[in-house]
Amino acid sequence: MQPYGNDDVVSPRNIVILKVRVANPTASTRELADILAEDYGIELSHNRISEILREMAEDGLYRETVIPDQSIFNHYLFRVSFYYPNFAEQWEDCYWALRDDPHVLMFFNADSEYHWQFITQFRTNDRMQRWIHNFFKEFGEFISGFHNTVLHQVHKFQTDAEVFDEMLRESEEGREYLAENES
Repeated sequence: MQPYGNDDVVSPRNIVILKVRVANPTASTRELADILAEDYGIELSHNRISEILREMAEDGLYRETVIPDQSIFNHYLFRVSFYYPNFAEQWEDCYWALRDDPHVLMFFNADSEYHWQFITQFRTNDRMQRWIHNFFKEFGEFISGFHNTVLHQVHKFQTDAEVFDEMLRESEEGREYLAENES
């Protein structure tokens, strides 16, 4: 897998395909082909669209993720700062434990006192508290600070397809696709 970075070039056509997929997550590739032809003037077979989406996923451009509704889980934001004398010995074990933990929905670095932050999901507060207890039993010597916040109401957790319009405006071909869509 080759993740896309700022220097990697994604064709405007593929950005449009990804935009249409995001806007229509349950549509078949046949339906996507119809939308692409009608709204953007992109004529591709549904098989080719499927190939392009698979290639972009394999290249790390996007991931397909199922996010359960907030009525199933309680969500929490955890923030961790490091105890640096034990960093070299313990950071990697803790990192992989968090990456592989089924309760961790999103795990990211932050530029603050709390260097790792992650959003978790648990059925109950009791299960979350037991998880924290076990986390400290295993990695407490690595942690200098830990803060948790209950996310009572998650009002939005999605990528809107319109965010890709900014990328499309960066090239002439992309602007042409946007103009086709507006007409």
